[in-house]
This record gives sequence, C-alpha cells and structure tokens, in this order.
Amino acid sequence: MFGDSLSAAYGIDLDKGWVALLENQLQKTHPNWQVVNVSISGETTSGGLSRLPAELEKHSPDLVLLELGANDGLRGTPLKSIQKNFSAMLQLLADSKTPTLLFEMQMPPNYGPAYTKRFNTIYKDLSSEFDVTLVPFFLDGIAGQEQLNQPDGIHPTAEAQPILFKNVWPTIEPHLK
Repeated sequence: MFGDSLSAAYGIDLDKGWVALLENQLQKTHPNWQVVNVSISGETTSGGLSRLPAELEKHSPDLVLLELGANDGLRGTPLKSIQKNFSAMLQLLADSKTPTLLFEMQMPPNYGPAYTKRFNTIYKDLSSEFDVTLVPFFLDGIAGQEQLNQPDGIHPTAEAQPILFKNVWPTIEPHLK
C-alpha cells in the first residue's frame, strides 16, 4: 500500500483504518498475502516518486496499490507536474513488472471547473496509458458527508473506513492469485 493520509489512517487508530480491514480480509480469504503499508500522511506524487524506488527494492511487492494525488490537488499543484510524477512512478512499476492498481481521486468543484475537470481525468488517462487497473473514486459515498469525515472535512472517520474498504475490495480481490 503506497499512499497518503487516507491509507495511513490519519486521525484514527491504525487498526481501524481501511488498510487494516484489508489485512483482516486477506487473512481470512487469501492467507498467503500480506500487506505492507508504506503510506505517509501528507505524501504527494513528488514525494512518492522519490520514495518509490527504495520501497520497490526493499519489499519486492507482488501488487502495488497506488493511492496518491489528493494532496497535490488540494495544494493546487500544476496538473502537468502531477501527471509527470504519476507517469514516472507507473513507468518504474511497469519496468519492475509489478502489477499496479491506481486509486482514482477527484477534486471538489471549489478549485474551479477547469482545474477540477482536468485533475479528475488524470487517473483515467494514466490507467489507459499504462494499462493499469483503475480503482473507482476511493472516497465515493464519503466525500462531502460531514458525519463520515473528521472535523477537517477531508479525512474519513473510523466509521467511514468500512465504506472505503467496500469501495476498493471488488477491484483488489480479482488481482490476488
């Protein structure tokens, strides 16, 4: 698991996060799999790109769940930079022959229609270009739901974590051999 605060269980107990729920599910249904969560709160695509080679070498993963980009978008990072960083990461993963699932992120409309629309197409474009599976919008059913987000309005609560897990499991499960 290579992501940001959404996968690092920001603001909640680590064992309540969706990645812990994934680990629990794997123990039941795919006991030969284990999760190594190297997600970091605040991570950007630039930071991810700088960390990825060492993490690939250290862990030699059989599957990478790539969940980044939200912090870039919230900071208004130029879209070309986001795309370039993702492309470099996906190329590294392709070169290492590591199957990858790319988690789709979306920006709220308050960033302006042009930025929001272009940001929201990056994931589909990259998924197609690099032939990686796209996990549909990770925060579906949670984004904008006050009762499912911490007071910052950005990070899901512990109660929202099962929804995050349900959002991703149907896409992850077929990739487990």
